[in-house]
Amino acid sequence: MGRQGLVICLGLAAAPAAALELTLTDRYDLNRPASLDYDPTFCGLWIANEGPEAVLVTLAGEELRRVRADLSRIKAIAVEGEHLIVGDGFGRMQRLTKDGVPLAEPFPLQGGYSDTEGVAVAADGMLVTVEDDPERLTWFTPDGAVARRIDTTRLDPPLTEPQGIAIDPRTGHLLIVDDREGSNSLYELSPEGELLATAPLWEHGSDPEGIAIRPGSDQLFVAFDEGASIASFDYVPTLPEGAEALPPGADCMMF
Repeated sequence: MGRQGLVICLGLAAAPAAALELTLTDRYDLNRPASLDYDPTFCGLWIANEGPEAVLVTLAGEELRRVRADLSRIKAIAVEGEHLIVGDGFGRMQRLTKDGVPLAEPFPLQGGYSDTEGVAVAADGMLVTVEDDPERLTWFTPDGAVARRIDTTRLDPPLTEPQGIAIDPRTGHLLIVDDREGSNSLYELSPEGELLATAPLWEHGSDPEGIAIRPGSDQLFVAFDEGASIASFDYVPTLPEGAEALPPGADCMMF
């Protein structure tokens, strides 16, 4: 699919210098994408599909490698420095090399069972997860202790089915998708969890499950369960009042 020229301007809870904008650029088929993260080393996407493996694909969807963990399934995945962190959606996480070699045994998240749908790694090393039963946004220390937690149903509008999460390293903003059982929308939050913007995604697909950011080229990727596809967008982040435009940042380190 070529460039669509379709721009969405999100309504804001606060008044930024420029609203978050998305322009649909491409889409490709991929079966059951559930959780995403962008890897600048390979210029590709790590994808978990709730099976025993996670797969690394090019931005065009061509498979590069697969990894397994000592978990019953891989529900959530994120790049953490030079390795991966994966979750099973039942409250356990594990760190792996990008070749799939375990770096340590799986470890539990504090509080026991946790329906982790997505995970991202903040600049300070915190693991930031979204859960949809109950509906929460949680900051964990690297070893799995709860540092802070937000009930996402208390946002306005409420985020009732949080699925995927990504963090823009340039701003620290959290981008979270709410699936079809919720609002089928994209939410943008500040690093502290304050709601900045929302946008419906019905025009682009149904049942968003995962999200990833490629800041070096201002790209955003959203995985849709219905239709089994990944859509890519040109992405302009929300900036605070008076802020200057952000530089793209480092990207595609293999090149």
